[in-house]
Amino acid sequence: MDRYDAAVGRRPSVVQWYVQWEGRQPFPASDAAYVRSRDQTPLITWESWDWTGDANQPAYALSNILAGSFDPYITQWATAARDFGTTVYLRWGAEMNGNWNPWDPGVNGNTTAQYVATWKHIRAIFTTVGATNVKWLWTPINQYAGSTPLSTLYPGDGYVDLVGVDGYNWGTSRSGSTWQTFTEVFNPTIATIRTLTPKPLWLTEVGCTELGGDKAAWITAMFAAIAGDNRISALVWFNADKETDWRVWSSPAALSAFRTGIAAPLYTTA
Repeated sequence: MDRYDAAVGRRPSVVQWYVQWEGRQPFPASDAAYVRSRDQTPLITWESWDWTGDANQPAYALSNILAGSFDPYITQWATAARDFGTTVYLRWGAEMNGNWNPWDPGVNGNTTAQYVATWKHIRAIFTTVGATNVKWLWTPINQYAGSTPLSTLYPGDGYVDLVGVDGYNWGTSRSGSTWQTFTEVFNPTIATIRTLTPKPLWLTEVGCTELGGDKAAWITAMFAAIAGDNRISALVWFNADKETDWRVWSSPAALSAFRTGIAAPLYTTA
């Protein structure tokens, strides 16, 4: 986190990380407290699966969650989140319009109706224990050919605090992918979401590869597009070397472009 702050020249107001259900991982109170001590707000992506496996995990089928199999764990987590006391942004079931997660419709016998019901079930437990400091983010991946229609997956404004989109320019980093501009990645999905809800919209995972194009130019264009788009309320960059090097410092040129863009007054910092 310190390296990121120094590299980009600003400290972000939100820090995102990931917690799996396997092993009944508890609410990460100490990590959240550390983030808060830096005057930042936690954004936790809470994932009902075992990271070491693939999407085929029947134990985490939505039918099992709806049947109450995980209610004690969810209640424990909700209570700890409540006791944290200050704001926590929470993403459960992200990228649900894909087919690579155990909670996705079409995987493990899941349906779109079950996804919506599971979202409401989990949130109801948080409401019951009084975890009003938890703000719920509903966040699909950017739409693609064959993805599940978002209209069948949205739980409704009464169950969602914010919405978001995950999106990546894969370039030529994987077989069959081609270079896409920032607007090509995000605009169609943002437009669809805006037909469903006026809730504040975040870009909850953003990344660009170095392979197949000019990452620095892509980043510069991203900042220009965001500055001209009042539908977007936040930018969360996926700063990881994973499938490809998504990090802002994957090259000196990319880092320079990011430092320049993020210095704009539009972006709040801790």
